[in-house]
Amino acid sequence: MTEVTGDTSADTARQRWQQRYDAALTGGKVRDADWTTLSGVEVEPAYGTEDSEWPGEFPFTRGLYATGYRGRAWTIRQFAGFGNAQQTNERYRMILGRGGGGLSVAFDMPTLMGRDSDDPQSLGEVGHCGVAIDSAADMDVLFDSIPLEQVTTSMTISGPAVPVFCMMLVAAERQGADLSKLNGTLQTDIFKEYIAQKEWLFGPEPHLKLIGDLMEYCAAEIPAYKPLSVSGYHIREAGSTAAQELAFTLADGFGYVELGLSRGLDVDVFAPGLSFFFDSHLDFFEEIAKFRAGRRIWARWMRDVYGATTEKAQWMRFHTQTAGVSLTAQQPYNNVVRTGVEALAAVLGGTNSLHTNALDETLALPSEHAAEVALRTQQVIMEETGVLNVADPLGGSWYVEALTDRIEAEANAIFDKILEMGGSDLRHDHVEALAESARNGEDPITQGLLRGIEDGWFMSEIAEAAFVYQVALEKKEKKVVGVNCHTESVSRELEIMRVSHEVETEQVRELAERRAGRDEAAVRRALDEMLAAAREDRNMVPPMIEACRVEATLGEICDALRAEWGEYREPARF
Repeated sequence: MTEVTGDTSADTARQRWQQRYDAALTGGKVRDADWTTLSGVEVEPAYGTEDSEWPGEFPFTRGLYATGYRGRAWTIRQFAGFGNAQQTNERYRMILGRGGGGLSVAFDMPTLMGRDSDDPQSLGEVGHCGVAIDSAADMDVLFDSIPLEQVTTSMTISGPAVPVFCMMLVAAERQGADLSKLNGTLQTDIFKEYIAQKEWLFGPEPHLKLIGDLMEYCAAEIPAYKPLSVSGYHIREAGSTAAQELAFTLADGFGYVELGLSRGLDVDVFAPGLSFFFDSHLDFFEEIAKFRAGRRIWARWMRDVYGATTEKAQWMRFHTQTAGVSLTAQQPYNNVVRTGVEALAAVLGGTNSLHTNALDETLALPSEHAAEVALRTQQVIMEETGVLNVADPLGGSWYVEALTDRIEAEANAIFDKILEMGGSDLRHDHVEALAESARNGEDPITQGLLRGIEDGWFMSEIAEAAFVYQVALEKKEKKVVGVNCHTESVSRELEIMRVSHEVETEQVRELAERRAGRDEAAVRRALDEMLAAAREDRNMVPPMIEACRVEATLGEICDALRAEWGEYREPARF
């Protein structure tokens, strides 16, 4: 285990940063590139005073690395998925062939809800908002000619995340991959489903059982893989403020840390497997401040409350997606500008990977042309603007620093409310008492999350924020170009991508053939063994992998668990 590095005996913060940067340079961790402005002026890797905070130093407000993007640029990870696995595979190869650095899988609604394509509730939805995945055979096609051992892959799915992950592992096995070397991210974040997105299968406790099993499995078997991407994106898209998005998301992350600790896992081993997923909205400086405050808060809680001793366990690594909710059907070409501004905010906030939305996504799945424009948006920022040259270039700005402090203070107030809902008399600044609670195996944040979900508190807070913003739009206190101002236009309607009904017909036909050709007795045995593991409180990932090997379908796996654990129904609220 690598301990926190850096010579803290150096006289000034700047000297400590210089030592880190020089070590990276000597170690070949700084890219050989042109670090000059467009006019040819050479710039320093970072700027600050002798005793200001510098990049790569706790609490990482200014970034995780002393080198910034000079060491490694953010990963261009375009979110894509539509129709069947073959169609999506073609789009993935296009993205990778044109400079994308990683894949991010979008699933259709039946898959997100753990249902097969031939389920009556799937009618009319197959392949429409993402790719349809019914079994490991679909994963084989999805990643055909894409070596999973070499490409980092993110999968945006939470309720049935674990069986979908198992299908990916089986596809990797069939490629001949060394599973221990796989790298990527699985969303898995069930707390945000109850808070915002509503794509759950069971009640919170069974989902947390599966998540704990996944954390254990990945820590032991696939150390580079990140089994949890704690998601604020959907919270923001539902209407929250920037501070609510940050606080709710980090609180969810604290809940998963408490889950890992309750399993007896070493925080320095499992915490690096937690990553985050945020929205980048249109208020340019507020978004930058949100990302900076998030790194600071997470690092302090991980070190001071949960006892993380390594830098990697203290880092808030995050993926960003530009704000889908900011896109407009009116004057859709304006969306290219919006996405560019949001992407630049994410980069200046230090994102580790980025997805840029396509201009037509408010109307339909992205066309190939729109997807290319979205990809090129990132590449223009990366190659032409000079933003890679300097780490945290807005650090020290009075405005940005004040916004960072304000968002941190707002988030802390929300943490106090969550602790109160969980029955704790502790507050965010009771650091020693919170640390003692963590050492004793208590879970005050988790209890607050569960109570807030049960009482509908998170949902009501988001609804109130969304209402306030909508009123401001209708009063024209907030402006949206092409919607409530500057509405005249010469732009034409877009030709949008449509998924044919034949996709569903063909997917259902192939699923029927797959069922007819498999060993039904082997499927039944595998599902029974998976349920036995659930009843005996054993880790469910290995028997679930075996079920996927014999082509048990996603719906069959999830239906077996629904029968065992029951389905969750959100209480009616008025």
